[in-house]
Amino acid sequence: MRLNIRPSNAALLVGIIFSVISNYGVAILANQQIQPNIVFVLFDDFGYCQPASYRANSEFKTPNFDRLTRDGMRFMDAHSAAANCTPTRYGLLTGRYPCRIGQFGVLKTYSPPIIPVGRPTVASFLRSNGYHTACIGKWHLGLNWVDGQPGTENEVPVGSRHTDGPNALGFDYFFGYTHARNIGSIIEQDRVVANVKAIENQPLMIGHAISYIEQRAATKQPFFLYFPMCPPHTPVAPAEEYLGKSEVVGKESEYGDWVYQGDDMLGQILNALERTGQASNTLVIATGDNGAAGRPYAPLRESKSSIYEGGHREPFVARWPGHVTPNSVCHQTICLNDLFATCADILAKPMPDNCAEDSFSILPYLEGKTSSPVREATVHQAPGGLAIQKADWKLVFHRNGERELFNLKDDLGETSNVAAGHDEIISEMTNLMQSYIDQGRSRPGTVQKNEFNLTLSFGNGGARRRQSKKEQ
Repeated sequence: MRLNIRPSNAALLVGIIFSVISNYGVAILANQQIQPNIVFVLFDDFGYCQPASYRANSEFKTPNFDRLTRDGMRFMDAHSAAANCTPTRYGLLTGRYPCRIGQFGVLKTYSPPIIPVGRPTVASFLRSNGYHTACIGKWHLGLNWVDGQPGTENEVPVGSRHTDGPNALGFDYFFGYTHARNIGSIIEQDRVVANVKAIENQPLMIGHAISYIEQRAATKQPFFLYFPMCPPHTPVAPAEEYLGKSEVVGKESEYGDWVYQGDDMLGQILNALERTGQASNTLVIATGDNGAAGRPYAPLRESKSSIYEGGHREPFVARWPGHVTPNSVCHQTICLNDLFATCADILAKPMPDNCAEDSFSILPYLEGKTSSPVREATVHQAPGGLAIQKADWKLVFHRNGERELFNLKDDLGETSNVAAGHDEIISEMTNLMQSYIDQGRSRPGTVQKNEFNLTLSFGNGGARRRQSKKEQ
């Protein structure tokens, strides 16, 4: 039987069919892209006022960090989990305040792991939801070496093996090193594969990161890349091709070149995503783990290892085309711990109740859906004590028992302790802090247990975990 379709009807039918096919194709594409790639670039000892996008008269050249700022969202009140390296990394990967395990100091080459196998991490959560995961760079969260201490603090022999490291905590691939003092011993997966000069380390790291991005482009599986670099942490070891590139003169020229090299590595990652066609479906976050070491920058008070803002307030930028408005700014308080909850929110997957106890999703900020706080308050820590920030107020609990109150809106430099006359605010914030300790969490949920007997009574040494002789 022959169908008699008039030209006008035929055109209409073709249009309908084309529309259905197009919509179906768009739906398939949307389904394929519902899980974005996630790249988290962590500078080491990166001061809030070092990038030019955070301080107009900065002496440092950070063109790629500033490019990311123009293409994405700049957060003005972002904080690392702590004012030093190891505890911040614990908070970033677990979504939990490191004071809950008493981790106030930093680990060494042979320090045992502080994240137990079985505790969910951002990496294990994403991997369980279909992601390929990689950590390339500085680990600094402890390893169990099979042969105890198979070398020195500064060099681990090739062939030495470890357990309970990145691969056991959710990362499919690890290429990196234990920490800055041991920067020459290169680890791939669970064993040391080379010992190199410090100057050779970062080119190796970025080379593997770029290769990883290129390899993932050939698959349809989303990926999570955690890239904790060394710059501008010591050793200051800029590669030859970066010498003089920062245009910083005098005794700080080498440090300026080191900052510039770190920024260039960020740029190489951005370029690789664009070159491989993955930039449009990748959330890129770049930030630092704590303040600059020994380099305070006004208006913030002090620097790395301080409980004051210079110790833990960080430059933090995020780009996600189609979701994050270019050249936008967020003034709400966030924490690096928030990565876990944000990833869960992006995937619309619930987090287990017994993990990420101090993580809150910043997705509403990224997508411009709210300008209201997602955090009730935020806890800060440093070797010298704890602090809690709620709205404009910050209450500091020093280890010697002293307490200070600052209004950050009026006094970002924390120059005036206004505790006198604000008993009600101090009482309210102290009670809130105590509730976070008692509940074992700040995110709503079932009460959890802290592994450390955390207390606000710091007069006798308070909340510092004792280090073993091995760690010391």
